[in-house]
Amino acid sequence: MEVATVENNNESKDHSNNNNNRTLFSFYSNYIWNRVLAFLPSSSSSSSSSSSASNVFAKISNLYRQSARVGSRTHGACLPLPLPSNSFDSASLVMSDTSRVYEVLEDILEHIFLSLRNVQKNLQFWQSRAEGSNARKMYFMIFERGPLAFIDGAVQLIRGCADEGSSMQHLCHSASSHISERVAVLSSLRCALATFLAQIYMEVDRFGEDLVKDPENSLPLLLVTINDIFSNLEASIGHLHAMRQVTMNSDSSVEGSYSLPLLFEKLPGVNQEGSQWTDCEVRDAINLIYKNLLKLDSYLSVIVAKHRKPRKITLHWIRYTCGAVGLSVCSMWVLRHSSLMGSSDIDKWIGDARDSTVSFFNDHVEQPLLSIRDELFETFRKRHKGVMEPEEVLLTSNSLHRMLLAFSEQTKGQKIPENASEQELLEIVMSRYEKELMHPIQNLLSGELARALLIQVQKLKLDIETAMLELDQILKANEINFAILAALPAFFLSLILLMLVRTWFRRDTRAEGRGRMARVQRRLLIVEVEKRIVQYQTYVDQGQEKDAQCMFGLVLYSLDRLYHAVERHAKATGEWQCLRQDIIDLGKPDLKTTYKLVVTSRMERLYDCLLPSPNRR
Repeated sequence: MEVATVENNNESKDHSNNNNNRTLFSFYSNYIWNRVLAFLPSSSSSSSSSSSASNVFAKISNLYRQSARVGSRTHGACLPLPLPSNSFDSASLVMSDTSRVYEVLEDILEHIFLSLRNVQKNLQFWQSRAEGSNARKMYFMIFERGPLAFIDGAVQLIRGCADEGSSMQHLCHSASSHISERVAVLSSLRCALATFLAQIYMEVDRFGEDLVKDPENSLPLLLVTINDIFSNLEASIGHLHAMRQVTMNSDSSVEGSYSLPLLFEKLPGVNQEGSQWTDCEVRDAINLIYKNLLKLDSYLSVIVAKHRKPRKITLHWIRYTCGAVGLSVCSMWVLRHSSLMGSSDIDKWIGDARDSTVSFFNDHVEQPLLSIRDELFETFRKRHKGVMEPEEVLLTSNSLHRMLLAFSEQTKGQKIPENASEQELLEIVMSRYEKELMHPIQNLLSGELARALLIQVQKLKLDIETAMLELDQILKANEINFAILAALPAFFLSLILLMLVRTWFRRDTRAEGRGRMARVQRRLLIVEVEKRIVQYQTYVDQGQEKDAQCMFGLVLYSLDRLYHAVERHAKATGEWQCLRQDIIDLGKPDLKTTYKLVVTSRMERLYDCLLPSPNRR
């Protein structure tokens, strides 16, 4: 039986996609380790030496699982468990059974979130194709499923050209059946996983306080409950498997057959009425959960691989084919004109292109910039000193002051202080000048009129020199402005390149990325959470328990996506603690819907990483 199980697992592993390789590796590693631990004694009657050895191996197993879990989390930690805030504060839980159960619960959530993400990604593709028109569906069947499907569809169309459109109707019906079958299978699979996720989350929330206060009695009950939930999942997927077998017997577009039905291992007949379990029994129950997760992963990998969306190279095979043909033709043409075939055409063309590029750069970029620079700085380069120096202005000012002082002393006939202001001395000069103008001809020859005129000329000279000095200082101060003006073309070119690089780095449109589109995706996640919360409450009010559990699981899945999308951005802005608690509150089953809607509204308005783009506010 074990050999058959390993062979089935190997066969399933060959069909799994690349996104689950690391998860499969970690679970297969856990499986092998668990098989090693199975040789250890698991009964309470073991000897003391065997018990001590078991404890040592249990600790090693615990450390191994921690490292495996860390290695498998390629996208970060999942949505936290709904446990009390002080559940991990106690140091006694480091190696206790409770701590190991916490770890396995986190592994279950992480595994289901990853599986739901894979199913949802493929389901969205098929739903988008199902919403398209009949022409779009036929285009998909012919042109987006690979060369073989293209040939088969083309042959059907050619054969049915004379059948009054019967081939078109058949192709349209085949496309609708092809798409609807995958939508139905993936939708059922998503519902089963979401229900399983919701049941696990609700049970953890129900046992949360008891796991902290009384772990010895609550741990067995929780493990038994998880075993029952696995049985429910087995029944749900078993129904899907049976429906698939019926479809395979009729008409199905899915190639190949399903693997063996999903059968989980069950807990042995232990006492479930409240008696305490031994460490070995708890460890065996945890190992059984890991085995069931491994089986679930193997089964899901096969089903999803059979109903997955076509790969990118398959969807766009026509483009790639045309590109490959064009590249081949260009390669042959280049080879024909290369030196390998004895031709010098390519070398000549490269030389001409290089000369043309250099000539264009010199004529239209370098020389115009140099001409502008030369015209702007020609005056400054030719001038070794300023138009007017401060020493010259000071010399003129001192000469004027002495002239004013001598004229005033001669006119007043008394000694005037050296520190007399220029304004006072000018008033004396102008007063004497006005009197001299009474008899201009006489005073011009024998009076002080000529001397007063010369003093005014000196004053005018001082004003002109002062103005020229200020103008020279202004010109010198604006040299940096002219330099900036000459560098504007290079500046604008650098700015354009920077914007292009910034756009390239921020082109990530995922919710975890940066930029406007990433913000839109994060806000759409909140809208998705709100819709599913309202739909969950509607199912609860209508008494549809199964649909409500499925919708609650989808709420948790949306919250997990939102948790990953905002974590890095919220930590950068210091909002992570509050935002994390709000996301956890939205996942609590007992909180009222009105309060959850208030929380989502607050998240959209308060947190920076969830606000609209700045240019859209």
